[in-house]
Amino acid sequence: MVGIGLIALLCVGLIFFVPRERGEDEDDEISSTLSGQLDKLWKIAQDAIKEQKVMRAEKALLTILKFDERNAAAYNRLGILYAKQRQFKEAIECFEIAQSLDSNASSLHNVGLICLETGKYEKAAMAFEQALEMEGDLPNRYIAYAKAQENLGNVKKAVEALEMAFMLDKSPQILRQMLIIYANEEDAEKVEETKARLVKLLEERREKASKQKRPGKFMQRQRKVM
Repeated sequence: MVGIGLIALLCVGLIFFVPRERGEDEDDEISSTLSGQLDKLWKIAQDAIKEQKVMRAEKALLTILKFDERNAAAYNRLGILYAKQRQFKEAIECFEIAQSLDSNASSLHNVGLICLETGKYEKAAMAFEQALEMEGDLPNRYIAYAKAQENLGNVKKAVEALEMAFMLDKSPQILRQMLIIYANEEDAEKVEETKARLVKLLEERREKASKQKRPGKFMQRQRKVM
């Protein structure tokens, strides 16, 4: 009888002391709380970056990564922060981790910029090439790639990249960069040809600006009536 009573008591104890499984509502609540905390940390990091409070921004980003170690955006932002402080080794590590977590053109481009800054031109060119394969509609990517190729002595590739950039953005600065390359190469014919393109572009811009400032026919008639 004692044995039966003890077994019954243990069974009752098990009924009362078995841990209660967490329900879906609790999981959702925890997930929502964590998401809210991460949002706050992102805001702290962004505000700190704007206010140039480097240590505060770094701490916020590292805290985000403590909770979410696969957050590619946080690694990317941390890499940019390190790059601005010229901590290039740390910056490259962050960009490469971000790239391994979420392969995207921005991370590759950032790696290329750091390599360009530190004189690793072959690695820079490779990173820019990969970025362009993924996202080839931004002129700045071609300009950066051209700089890497120029430093490698690949003038033809550098000019081709600048021509692609010019197709996307008719900027006088791009033509001026071509001028510098041709001048360094002492290619007088290309220098004159590029100068002519630059003059024509500047004239077109002045003409367009002048037309925009000039009042339309309706406004001119209104002025005459007045």
